[in-house]
Amino acid sequence: MNDRHRAAVNSLTSIVEGLYDQIDGGEIPRMELPLRSKKNIEFDPGTGVWRYGDLRTTRTAKTVQGAQMMLRTAYTADFINDMIRSGKSSTLREMYYISEGWNNAKFHTQDESNLLAEDLETVSGCMREDFRLRPEESGAHVYGDVTFRTLTKKGMRSFNCVDDVAETGFAIPYNVEKDNFEIESTDARFVMAIETGGMYARLIENGFPERYGCILVHLSGQPARSTRRLIKRLNDEAGLPVTVFTDGDPWSFRIFASVAYGAIKTAHISDYLATPAAQFIGITASDILNYDLPTDRLSDKDLGALNAELSDPRFRDEFWVSEIQAMIEMKKKSEQQALAKYGLDYVTDRYLPEKLTDMGVL
Repeated sequence: MNDRHRAAVNSLTSIVEGLYDQIDGGEIPRMELPLRSKKNIEFDPGTGVWRYGDLRTTRTAKTVQGAQMMLRTAYTADFINDMIRSGKSSTLREMYYISEGWNNAKFHTQDESNLLAEDLETVSGCMREDFRLRPEESGAHVYGDVTFRTLTKKGMRSFNCVDDVAETGFAIPYNVEKDNFEIESTDARFVMAIETGGMYARLIENGFPERYGCILVHLSGQPARSTRRLIKRLNDEAGLPVTVFTDGDPWSFRIFASVAYGAIKTAHISDYLATPAAQFIGITASDILNYDLPTDRLSDKDLGALNAELSDPRFRDEFWVSEIQAMIEMKKKSEQQALAKYGLDYVTDRYLPEKLTDMGVL
């Protein structure tokens, strides 16, 4: 058991003991948590990320539902304690099914178990990875001139993300903390996080990482926590500028926001996951016009999402307000691969070099 796991066990034990002490003292047990909603997101100028503010909510056992949540909390903490002590790990999905044997404490949906895992993070000050809870899969990969040293079944091993990997790159493990994952060396100039697998493969095939000294990180859609954590570490520890290349639609803008500013549901660990210095290089409303890109019409759901982003504190600067309003007015969206209109090499020969030069990365 390493120090992080020991701290997790101690913290969870303290939480459960607090509930039992309240019961023993004749009190109705309660837990206080940060209010996890958009109205409780505040900008932290010290770290440059968005995190929860001072609004709190109290969970009590006054109702049957509340009592059930307290029971689930105790069972979940016990399950995590057993895993850590036995050196095992579990997916969030497995924990949901394991709860079938918890009688009245069992979860009815996986959303309930996921939310409780996040609740335990907020009150314990530990991360889900410290609990040895992992996502079902991430699908994220890295390709470029960087060498990682990571824990394998045969001990710590080094992998260069060009020389020692297949064309899909290095698969990011679910836990990329320093105790079992090191950034050993890199000669890269910057990082580019990419939303789609098709564009990630296009840049590798065109030799973009080698030509421009770029580390490519495939986000695989909405990025997993380990992916965001690795991007932050590459920025903080290796001093590499970070760019994020996505489609041009409201959902892709949120992908960028989760990398740069943090996601609402993980605002309690934005310090660990968010990279405030990340720059957006994805498709914008201006790009649709300037590059005359093929488009699709925005759906009502898309328009609703864009309007919601205008009130999202992560999108309040002049650039985002202007681009979002322009997209709403034109009622059009576009994909990364729309750049193929001009040929398979256009994105690496013109679009990206132009934008990276304008941003001062190249």
